[in-house]
Amino acid sequence: MTDTKKAKGVEAAAKQEFLKVFEKLRDEIIYDKCLGDQPQLAIDYAKKMMDYNTPHGKLNRGMAVLDVVKAIQEDASDELVFKANVLGWCIEFLQAYFLVADDIMDGSITRRGQPCWYKLPEIGMNAVNDGIYLENAIYLTLRNHFRSEPYYARLMELFHEVTFQTVHGQMLDLITAPIGTVDLSRYTIDTYMRIVTYKTAFYSFYLPVACGMVVTGVEDDAALSTAREILLEMGQYFQIQDDYLDAFGDPEFIGKVGTDIEDNKCSWLVVKALSKATAEHRKLLEEHYGKPEPEGVAKVKQIYRELGLEKDFQDYEAESYKKLCAKIEQQTVLPKSVFTSLLNKIYKRTK
Repeated sequence: MTDTKKAKGVEAAAKQEFLKVFEKLRDEIIYDKCLGDQPQLAIDYAKKMMDYNTPHGKLNRGMAVLDVVKAIQEDASDELVFKANVLGWCIEFLQAYFLVADDIMDGSITRRGQPCWYKLPEIGMNAVNDGIYLENAIYLTLRNHFRSEPYYARLMELFHEVTFQTVHGQMLDLITAPIGTVDLSRYTIDTYMRIVTYKTAFYSFYLPVACGMVVTGVEDDAALSTAREILLEMGQYFQIQDDYLDAFGDPEFIGKVGTDIEDNKCSWLVVKALSKATAEHRKLLEEHYGKPEPEGVAKVKQIYRELGLEKDFQDYEAESYKKLCAKIEQQTVLPKSVFTSLLNKIYKRTK
């Protein structure tokens, strides 16, 4: 058996163990004593909703917590492994909540290879309440498994703070590019980088590592500061990848239909295009960006190609990877695998 096959086998086994923890946590939430003697209808609906929206996708955010714990403490006990996976699912609950809400706000069609939850005929705007349910699953789970730990309050503060940072990023995204109002002058690189840092980087990269550090007792300010700097930069790189895949990825492969152009998003591609556009290109972008017609979307993508944005992204990806590797190598406050385990999962990803 090759090393690659062995690694994939280990990864698949770890994912199965992680999924088993979900089933336990899901049932704890659905049957929480604070709900009393609830009707079977509510139980069935909650189970369907959590199963549809949570244990899918790559699960990289959630599984990263255990990777961090094992990097810091190689001989992690079974109890510590379980706690890491519980925190991982708290992050996946947060991710599920964000995606349910984001799909409604963006009018998205598919998510993770299936119709968006709100798109199901029997769901519709019930999905708003379901998103709130998913967010509350985080705090029920933290209560159930960490209330007796000395770092319980720290975990609560961490999840509240990162949620607020992400909400701020989403707010900036929505008000910078409101549906129906196209103002390309707002699409600057500074605005874009703030949106992606707050909307994506904090919860997707900083939060899993911070959880792993907290649960293993790492409280050093220098370690937290170093982690934050590297992980926010990694999160920016990840979101720029996502913007690229939205326009140039295969929907069958990435599991969703990209709608950034139709949704008038302040994406890396349009920001980059505006920095290189001729007067004619800019005129066409103003005419077609943020419009739902397929012909207009195709024209915007053609402009991206004419301006060489596919090559620009490849150059950016190579340079970002090089810089991140250098920063990871230079820091000495945390094991390098804390960061490389995350970076290796996203470098040159295609979905």
